[in-house]
Amino acid sequence: MTTGLRPGGHPQDPRQRGSQPLPRQEGVGPDTPHVENRTGRSVITARAAASFEPVGRSVATARSFVRDTLQGWGFADIVDDAVVLTSELVTNAVVHAGTAAEVLCLRSDDGVRIEVADRYPEREIPLQSSAVNMGSPDREGGRGLQLCAALAGRWGVEYTPTHKQVWFQLELPERPVGTRAAGPSLPAHLLPLADGRVRVAVVQIDRTGTITAWNEDSEDLFGYAAEQVTGKPLTDLAAWPHTPGTGTGIAEALQLSRWEGSYGIRGADGRVIPVYASHLRVRDTAGEPSTVCLLVRDHERAVLQTPLRGNVADTGTAQDGHVPDPFEVFIGSPAPDDLDGLLQRTVERARDMLDGDAAFLLLATDDETELEVRASTGLPSARQRFARVPVDAGPGRYGSARMPAVHDDLAAVPGAVPLLGGTGMRSVVTVPLKVEGRLTGSLGVAAESPSQYSNEEALRLQFAADRIALAVESARLGELERLRRGSLSFLVEASDLLAGTLDRDQTLALMAQMTIPTLATWCAVYTIADQASEPYLSYVLHEDEERIDGLKALLSKIAPPEPIPTPGARVWTAPAEAAHQAALRTSMRSLGLGEPPSLGSGIGTTLATAAAVGGETVVLPLVARNRVIGMLTLGKPTDEHFRQEILELAEDLSRRAALALDNARLYSERTAISQSLQRSLLPPELPHIDGVEVEVIYRAAGEGNEVGGDFYDLFPIRDGAYGFAIGDVCGTGPEAAAVTGLARHALRLLAREGFGGPAVLERLNSAILDEGARSRFLTLLYGELWPQEDGSALLKVVCAGHPLPLRLRQDGSVEPAAEPQPLLGVMEDLELYEQTVTLDPGDVLLCVTDGVTERREGTRMLGDDGLAEVLTTCTGLTAGAVASRIMRAVERFASDAPSDDMAILAMRVPGLPKD
Repeated sequence: MTTGLRPGGHPQDPRQRGSQPLPRQEGVGPDTPHVENRTGRSVITARAAASFEPVGRSVATARSFVRDTLQGWGFADIVDDAVVLTSELVTNAVVHAGTAAEVLCLRSDDGVRIEVADRYPEREIPLQSSAVNMGSPDREGGRGLQLCAALAGRWGVEYTPTHKQVWFQLELPERPVGTRAAGPSLPAHLLPLADGRVRVAVVQIDRTGTITAWNEDSEDLFGYAAEQVTGKPLTDLAAWPHTPGTGTGIAEALQLSRWEGSYGIRGADGRVIPVYASHLRVRDTAGEPSTVCLLVRDHERAVLQTPLRGNVADTGTAQDGHVPDPFEVFIGSPAPDDLDGLLQRTVERARDMLDGDAAFLLLATDDETELEVRASTGLPSARQRFARVPVDAGPGRYGSARMPAVHDDLAAVPGAVPLLGGTGMRSVVTVPLKVEGRLTGSLGVAAESPSQYSNEEALRLQFAADRIALAVESARLGELERLRRGSLSFLVEASDLLAGTLDRDQTLALMAQMTIPTLATWCAVYTIADQASEPYLSYVLHEDEERIDGLKALLSKIAPPEPIPTPGARVWTAPAEAAHQAALRTSMRSLGLGEPPSLGSGIGTTLATAAAVGGETVVLPLVARNRVIGMLTLGKPTDEHFRQEILELAEDLSRRAALALDNARLYSERTAISQSLQRSLLPPELPHIDGVEVEVIYRAAGEGNEVGGDFYDLFPIRDGAYGFAIGDVCGTGPEAAAVTGLARHALRLLAREGFGGPAVLERLNSAILDEGARSRFLTLLYGELWPQEDGSALLKVVCAGHPLPLRLRQDGSVEPAAEPQPLLGVMEDLELYEQTVTLDPGDVLLCVTDGVTERREGTRMLGDDGLAEVLTTCTGLTAGAVASRIMRAVERFASDAPSDDMAILAMRVPGLPKD
């Protein structure tokens, strides 16, 4: 069901757009349908409309809609007839005709008109001039029209090409003119008790609260003569009850335009006399305000007390004799399950009940210091939703939302209700929602005309507010609990995502993506490299990807927010102001009123981008390890604000994100340092050797490692001579890399000093042993290379505990090119020797570390034989192709990532070029 409600004016029938009414049936008696247009002399003062789906339950929903509407208008006398007729007509539409039904209720000064329309275009339009015979009352068909004829004062049927409409009008019962309130006749013993002579004290108070007039009944009641009290503040005599949560004293009550209630007056004998008072604020011809107080003894309050207007449901009973629940009468049945639905229906019912043009409902925040708008009707909801006002400067007239208040004319008191500023509303009545003495919200109804409401309407609205306060508070607490659970789930998921990466850029992206659109419409992250650096715009995200570039351009043109370490969100107005100025300039240029933009600057931010960032913007500091490392900026589109729950959730997220971002920064810095040191352990580049192709492939095990326990080197020794080495230090990681650096630099130094291969390795062995407990054993293949004029190459090789080098000949045969000798770093006295190898043109020398030969898949291992088998397939390939094929074979041998460092050194003698 969809409903709409608008008081005042002549409504336009939505079913008559673009169509002309066809001939109608007319009649004047029970045997002839009677049709009458909406009279021009009747002023329609309120309108309620609803649509119902073609399902069986819509009939009951339509009955509830009509009942609630008429009861809200105060027409309890005709509710039963209206509900019966509506039920029959809606049944005809949704059950028998099988189409949707539209119900329209119109209130005028002489009655209520209800129209029920359905869509049944297939039915022929009846054109007839004779009266219609409805047949027997026992017949199923036509019963709805018979009831209309029997119950309604006027009724009729209208047809258009797309609709059939049945309407009826119920007249209001006549009431005695001039009667405002009346009570039933009661036996004498039930009448209110009073003294033999009822004394009504009349006291006049000036604008400062000082007594200026004191009548004789006041002297009789309280024992003070007029000259004793004139000029004294009434507060000296009043014993005001201090009720927790009211926030109103005698001084505040005297400032109200009208007030009624109980308090005490201290008599001349010192006793407190309970009184019932009615205060009325007036002004004299000079415009000076004063308050007239009428007081009687409290047990005689019936003399002054305004009769409470009972709820319409209190005066009637249901057909089964059960009095309906006042909550259901006001809200309707069934009540919405969600808080927003309940609040929206509340403001709509409140508006209808008081014939207002707008209504709003505010709920207290968790700390109950502020009220935020949660539902409204007749107001610009996009601007008002979640707007906040302090409780002590809330929608009430005199600075507090804790008591009812009535404003006769907001134009006379500008800014009295900031919520209604610029809305065109002139008069307003507001009442508090309280649960167990706590202020939980405020309900208000406003009208465009002044002096629309009095204290009587305030009492009616307060009566309704008291009925719904508990239900609203229960729904609010339920929503708050769901939000807290959702917030916890959100934070847990966010923590997992942030903990899953140590990459700075990815952390920035995650931080922004988690906030959009859950917390905000757009997000910008500023980072600060160090305390001397300015904030830098690092990441920008908008829920609409087309707005990101414009948003980034806008933010880059304004100064970043101040990096203040104070926790919590603070409002940042610069983006909205810049967006407004950019939109203004763009609009002026489009009209030819502004200067054309300079070349290269463009037209600035588009209107769409300006609207996207024109709402509230908040900044949350990113603080980690007692230092501000950045700012998280969240924004809303035009006229939208953040809820306090969202800001608290964003603050929790910012703390987690700041720590994750700082961890990523530290990890990046340490990784950069580690990689820089590791790169120094590898040769900067391989030298070019005439007549020899050389290719190296190196893979270090472990994440973030560029150098491990395996190493290689190729360097010139002297003219025409080159040294090469490939080794493997026991272990992996930084400890092995330290021995790698020692070995590589020692080899170069000793080789260039003229030492031969065995001498170089023996001295390196001593250096490793000198490291003591930090030493690690080392396998090493070291050789010296001399390219020859005939296209061959001469090698002298020492293999100290290392996998043997393999020689691939042109015929595809593979053989070891050296013999095994003891490894380094174990024994002090080593006797090593070198072996001479000649590589003929087309031969390949392959040197690898044990990470290649010991590659495993389960119990299988590649081994020396597997490596030799792969090498036999490399005949005729270049050195680079040979190394690549070996690496592919190693990687494909097992599915798991390698757990050991790997190095491959391939050298090929291509031979002399042919003439």
